[in-house]
Amino acid sequence: MKTKEYQRMQLLAHTVLTIGSAIVALPFLLLIIASFTENAWAMANGFQFIPGKFSLEAYRYIAVQYQTIGRAYVMTFVVTLIGTAASVAVTSLFAYAISQEDIPVMKVLSFMTVFTMLFNGGLVATYYSYVNYFHVKNTIFALILPGLLMNAFNVILVRNYIRSGIPVSLIEAAHLDGASAFQVYGKIILPLSKPILATIGLMTGLGYWNDWQNGLYYLTERGGSHLYTIQVILNNINENVKILQQTAGATIGSLPMPSTTIRMAIAVVGILPILVVYPFFQQYFVKGIMLGGVKE
Repeated sequence: MKTKEYQRMQLLAHTVLTIGSAIVALPFLLLIIASFTENAWAMANGFQFIPGKFSLEAYRYIAVQYQTIGRAYVMTFVVTLIGTAASVAVTSLFAYAISQEDIPVMKVLSFMTVFTMLFNGGLVATYYSYVNYFHVKNTIFALILPGLLMNAFNVILVRNYIRSGIPVSLIEAAHLDGASAFQVYGKIILPLSKPILATIGLMTGLGYWNDWQNGLYYLTERGGSHLYTIQVILNNINENVKILQQTAGATIGSLPMPSTTIRMAIAVVGILPILVVYPFFQQYFVKGIMLGGVKE
């Protein structure tokens, strides 16, 4: 029997969550509506939930400027897919290694992982290392490598998940049957770690998809503009709305650029893949965070 107090608490919880969901969803709704607003009307009246004039001019401009925006969109997909796959592989391998408590050196590596969550070399040292030692400037690796090596938080999540979610006896039985460390990783750790791998994969993918800082730091307009992702383009537009005129060439004159609503339209185009993908990972997300966040 559900008591009245329980029902009141459920009603209160649902009310608070509904209000919170509305607060989160309203900016996205305004973003979408603003992208369909006539540019001149938006500049004169601002963005509103019920605009005076609807228009597709921003999306027509995106369609016309496919050489710039389309290339950036494709580059974003490429960087996100490669970066996410590589990051999940590196993170899971390292996490499996430091989860082995019977190997003394792994405790040192585990401590160093936690240490890097608190202290790092800073932007100047990081930039100098990637440019002078890894030579990533104006290459696609500038968009992949800095996010790949390595997210300590994700490593800790996967390590805790392996320790708390996968029985040690199962791993020991595999070793007794003659399985190597890589066979245990491939046939036991990976299949049983789908929730946490999906979780860190989603977070890593979001990081790569929304990243604009690496493009700002390591790509120059002369040597690396062909590697711009959609977020770099959007950031450049926010900084200087004429950036597309500089990168799109002479075809810009065939269609006037909607300088205000184009920002909103590109943002909408940028978030659509995330909105489509997230529901498929949602079932793993909560489970992965709960088990991966268990403190031993």
